[in-house]
Amino acid sequence: MNESFRPMTGLRVVSLALNLPGPLAAYRFAQAGGEVTKVEPPSGDPLTLAAPEVYRQLHEGMKVIQADLKTAAGLNQLEELLASADLFLTSSRLGALDRLGLSWEGLQSRHPSLSMVAIVGHRPPDENHPGHDLTYQAEHGLLNPPALPSSLFADLGGSLEAFAAGLGLLLARARGSVSPEQRRQIVSLERSADFFAQPRQWGLTLPGGFLGGGLPQYNLYRCETGWVALAALEPHFWIRLQSMLGLENPTQEQLQEVFGKQSADVWQVWARQHDLPLVAVKGESTMKSSST
Repeated sequence: MNESFRPMTGLRVVSLALNLPGPLAAYRFAQAGGEVTKVEPPSGDPLTLAAPEVYRQLHEGMKVIQADLKTAAGLNQLEELLASADLFLTSSRLGALDRLGLSWEGLQSRHPSLSMVAIVGHRPPDENHPGHDLTYQAEHGLLNPPALPSSLFADLGGSLEAFAAGLGLLLARARGSVSPEQRRQIVSLERSADFFAQPRQWGLTLPGGFLGGGLPQYNLYRCETGWVALAALEPHFWIRLQSMLGLENPTQEQLQEVFGKQSADVWQVWARQHDLPLVAVKGESTMKSSST
């Protein structure tokens, strides 16, 4: 989002969300101009121990306070914040919120103008089932054991969906087009993993699929040092690549032979000069499969 575009200026967000998806969504609300207050337990956010620099970055521009919601004093402190808030963001299981006295029905009665985005693991009716990014990816075929995921697709996708849901709720409220029941939107991280798994479900990125190694013009190639990623899907790029290399309808094996003669960095410079979608692969030492 453009830094000068701050559509949430003047709006207040209260967040109980810990770990990664919730704080990342809250960070986006703050970057969009929202006044974000995060309420953490006395022990703090586990993210401070796992990745303190990430925690610092994601909490820039927001106020962080601590309150023990298992006590009357802590709950009163939260209720005071919610009384003037526009949006409430959580990432706890809904059953845990209910036990704290923060059921949506109760919140609606006490704060009728409040909207809520609840980040959960699984879609209802399994929203109280435990899980994390790793298990959500595993459920939807995004893993390649024994390697762990290269990124936290469910967490990051869920944070984006939570941000979009929050903006949508506030827009609908401004238009007067949202019912009391619709003012809470539930965002499932498992559903986010399912979304990212769709290209595999369609067969596009399965081994040998259209975008899974089945095309020589969309593939990975080992170089003298490093690897390159070639994505010459459009006919004009594919024709230009063939012309520059002096090849006609080359096979994957022929391209592998050519790219293997120079380093990945050299090929990247060459591709920039000829306006071709080819780049050197970062972190290539972690790659365990070849393109042949």
